[in-house]
Amino acid sequence: MKTKRILSVIAASAAAVLALAGCAGGDAGSDGAAIISVNGSEPQNPLIPTNTNETGGGHVVDELHARLVSYKADGSTENELAESIEPDAENKVWTIKLRNDIKFSDGSPITADNFIKAWNYGANPKNAQLNSYFFELIEGYSVEEGKDVQELKGLEKVDDQTFKVTLTAPTADFAMRLGYSAYAPLPDVAFDDMDAYGKNPTVVSGPYKFEAWDNNVEIRLVANENYDGPRKPANDGLTFKLYAQLDAAYSDLLAGNLDVLDTIPDASFGTYESELGGNSVNQPGAVFQAFIIPERLDHFGGEEGKLRRQAISMAINREEVTDKIFQGTRTPATDFTSPVIDGHSDDLKGVENVQFNPEKAKELWAKADAISPWDGTFEIAYNSDGGHQPWVDAVSNQIKNNLGIEAQGKPYASFAELRTDITEEKIQVAFRSGWQADYPGLNNFLAPLYTTTGSSNDGKYSNPEVDKLIAEGDAAASVDAANEKYNQAQEVLLEDLPAIPLWYQNSVAGWASTVQNVEIGYNSIPAYHKITKE
Repeated sequence: MKTKRILSVIAASAAAVLALAGCAGGDAGSDGAAIISVNGSEPQNPLIPTNTNETGGGHVVDELHARLVSYKADGSTENELAESIEPDAENKVWTIKLRNDIKFSDGSPITADNFIKAWNYGANPKNAQLNSYFFELIEGYSVEEGKDVQELKGLEKVDDQTFKVTLTAPTADFAMRLGYSAYAPLPDVAFDDMDAYGKNPTVVSGPYKFEAWDNNVEIRLVANENYDGPRKPANDGLTFKLYAQLDAAYSDLLAGNLDVLDTIPDASFGTYESELGGNSVNQPGAVFQAFIIPERLDHFGGEEGKLRRQAISMAINREEVTDKIFQGTRTPATDFTSPVIDGHSDDLKGVENVQFNPEKAKELWAKADAISPWDGTFEIAYNSDGGHQPWVDAVSNQIKNNLGIEAQGKPYASFAELRTDITEEKIQVAFRSGWQADYPGLNNFLAPLYTTTGSSNDGKYSNPEVDKLIAEGDAAASVDAANEKYNQAQEVLLEDLPAIPLWYQNSVAGWASTVQNVEIGYNSIPAYHKITKE
């Protein structure tokens, strides 16, 4: 959902939709183009690139802020603000040269200083940015909470158009990562009052600039005439309409009050193709869905917890749920990443722990009971504004029937409320989770969620072996060698199950007949800048 995010991470399965239904569709622009209306969700935080790690804010931040590279629909990278990004022989010192004449939306130049200041701010523990993890590889980064580290040793200005980045270890895919929003430059005005800037980001570098944010209703962006890059808008602007339910967004799409819907609601899986007359797509996407059972919960720590997580995982018939609930728009998970990401494997050691085996599940549950007898009800928390109830109910019933325990869903009114309880560690039950790729690499699905210091490690999972293997992958001489280490880390995860993998979410999107050139990327996000309207 970034799964971006927690769905960004989505945030997650139904793109984390919330807030009140917006008003009618877009108006024609002065040059005959149009404002494109798209579905969205109320951002959890102000629109600061280094502090936005969920899909509601992430989709908006991506359009407001350019990065050194951007991602094409197939996941390949192309330079956006960078002229070149060159490593030394060890992939440890990277020299970044900016394009000439790149500008912010107010016409001021984008220089090396704008990157260095933004990255230093995002990395400084004192600023407690949710995406600070993305700067961990840079020399001088500190994980000490509250420590004031104003400058990273590894950032060096060469001239206004050039800077060097020295990493703590060789990192083969560093250039690929630089398309994530945390690496965006920021204008000087942002540092006067970062929170105020996030609520009203009037000076930006991306293809669109900010017009207004009507909380729980809509966020309006207009084309940035000073943007000169590969994402040059073919329309006049975007209106992100914020819905309480996906069903309401889909109804608006059918009624002509919404132009593009990036996630078809579950209830319409059987009818959307005919109802939209071919204006839809169902294709693999880089979205992983799961639920997390924190080790701090009663009965889920140590060996007992590992046995219970494996038992619960084996008690779930993923094929049945993806077939009956999702009607072929999901694929049962065999790992913690996505089949559209280079390096994915569906035959890792431990894959049997995410395969349906009710007899083995009962056996493992009994072993856990021998350590400490189970009592109470197993609950899975979810946001009821995101279309999750059907699958949560189905999975809960499978756990109940196959393990002989009480199990049920625990609804939260909104994604924001659920995320608040998760991030503040107030939640006392299992909870749904999802991840939408920030960049097209295996590391992005693993390091943020399962390393000890991961920025989106909601379950507070920690295993030194996983940390070591992911670090070794980061330091590998090539992306292929890195993927080998990442998959070894996954084999540890398949044993520990810090999250219970469920399925990969397809990109199932639809659009009105009045719009053209709708393309859904590898990460399930529309290429908003390409959309045109009659």
